[in-house]
Order: sequence, then C-alpha cells, then structure tokens
Amino acid sequence: MGVLIAILTFLVIVVGFLGVWVFASVDGSQEQVRKRMSAVHKAERRGDVGLGLKLVRDEMMSSVPWMHQAMLKWSWSTKLQDALVQAGMTIKPAKLVMLSAIVGFGSYFIAGYLLPHLYLSFPIGVAAAFLPIAFVLFKRKRRLRKFEEHFPEALDLLGRAVRAGHAFTTGLEMISKECAEPLAGEFRTCFEEQNFGLPLRDALLNLAERIPSIDVRFFVTALLIQKETGGNLAEILDGLARVIRDRFRIYREVQVRTAQGRLTAGILIALPIIMMVTLTTINPKYMSVLFTDPLGPVVIATAAGLQVVGSAILWKIIHFEV
Repeated sequence: MGVLIAILTFLVIVVGFLGVWVFASVDGSQEQVRKRMSAVHKAERRGDVGLGLKLVRDEMMSSVPWMHQAMLKWSWSTKLQDALVQAGMTIKPAKLVMLSAIVGFGSYFIAGYLLPHLYLSFPIGVAAAFLPIAFVLFKRKRRLRKFEEHFPEALDLLGRAVRAGHAFTTGLEMISKECAEPLAGEFRTCFEEQNFGLPLRDALLNLAERIPSIDVRFFVTALLIQKETGGNLAEILDGLARVIRDRFRIYREVQVRTAQGRLTAGILIALPIIMMVTLTTINPKYMSVLFTDPLGPVVIATAAGLQVVGSAILWKIIHFEV
C-alpha cells in the first residue's frame, strides 16, 4: 500500500508539473509576427510573389526545439496545427499532444487502480487521450459553422462598400471593424496580410485555406475571376450572399424534418449505457459477473466496439450534407 501511494503521489506531481507547462503563456507579439511570416511563406511557395527574399521560417510546432523538429517529420502535425488555427485556439500542437498524453496515461493508471482487468483500463486510457483532440474538433466545427452563418452579412457589407465607391480592401477593413467574431478576425488577418505587402490574390487564397468552406472558396474564386475578366462586383457579391442564405434555409428545413430521427438515434445510442448504470445501481450482483468472470472483459469490449460502430452508422444516417 505504501508503494502504491508513493507511485500515485509521483504521478500527481508529474501530471501537475506537465499541466502547468502545457498551459504556460506564450508571447503574443511573437505569435502575431509568426503568423504574418507564415502567410508570406505560404504565398511564396505558390511561386507568384516577387518579394526578392526567401522566408524559410515555418510555423512553430513547439517552443521546445527538439520537439519542434520531431513534429516536423510527421505530416499529421500540420493538420493538427490547421485544426487549432481553425478552432481559434492559440495552443501549440506539441502542447495539445502532451495534454492528450497526460490525460490518457492519467486515466489509464486511475482505471487500472480502480478496475481489476487491463482489458478495461487500456480502452479507457485510449478514449481519454482523444478527449482534448475531440474538444478541438468540436470548437473548430462550431467556429466554422458560426462563420458560415454570418458570412452573408459580410458579403452584404462588402457589396454596399463597393457600391458607395470604396476600394475592395477598404471593404475588408470595414468587415474587420463592423462584424463580430470569427468573421472580424479572419477578415482582419486577410486585410493585414495584403497591407503587410502580400498580393491580394494570395491573401484571399490564405483566407480560403484557413476557412475550409465551400462558400469561402466560391467567394475567393468569384473575386479572382472578376479581377481578371471584369464585371459588376457588387452584383456578384449579392448573388453569392443570396445563394448562401438559401443553402442555410434548406439546411434548417432538413434539420426540422430529421429531428425525430436524430432523437431516436440519440436514445438508441444512450440506451445501453443507461441500462448498464441502472442495473448496476439496482442489482449490483447481476452486473458483477461481467467483472468477475474471465470472459466478462471480452464481452464488455465486444459490446463497446459494436456500440461505437452502431453509433457511427446512426450518426451518418441522420446527418446530411447540404
């Protein structure tokens, strides 16, 4: 018992120290300069910018040099960094990975202490390790959805600015000042990039990379075509805003018509877990066989796997892409 207490105390100290390190503050001014340099570097890789200099500094994966070099060798670290940027979070990818490892190992050791079988503690640790990443993906999805919903308002404001005789870049600045987040932040970045010296074409392409939305790609493509061929820019923006609003109207109609199916799927997904908790509370001996019998962990693992597969299928059925 004394050895176990010593091990748990050591783990608590290590987890606490690493947690403080993960959430350590970063220099905001350096982050801003890094983002601007990264924008110029992305445009430089396209080969369309004649700046007369070569910027080789890439985005930092970690403030620790050896960890930054290690993560540069993995392709998934760039995707993780893009997800963090799209979620509006300033944490570095290495800190997110470290946080996932802390949560995963901590949950594994706690579950291994409370549960008798390794078959149960290991899946719990793996699932807990993905919780920080799942939180980032949730924030990313919510932020992108909010951007898409308010994007027509930015197009209307930009169209009115063009009709009033303002320059297109002035309209971008007006969006960054008048609209709410995340619209204001993304268009402010776009305006600052071209104000920093980046061609407008590359600043718009960077916007399309930061916001992986079909509406933003339509917006950027329409602007680039109009810039080369000419045309009524205000009318193009009004038409694009009208199409986006119609798409969201159809999406809301689909949400209303599939409400019953989504409720049914939610009940079916939660029913096994609710029944297991209820039976354990009412009659603990009835459920204790799953934990005392040698085949119990195998049954639980099989049921959990089938539950995940069934939940994924139900989720795919009730969600439509509009």
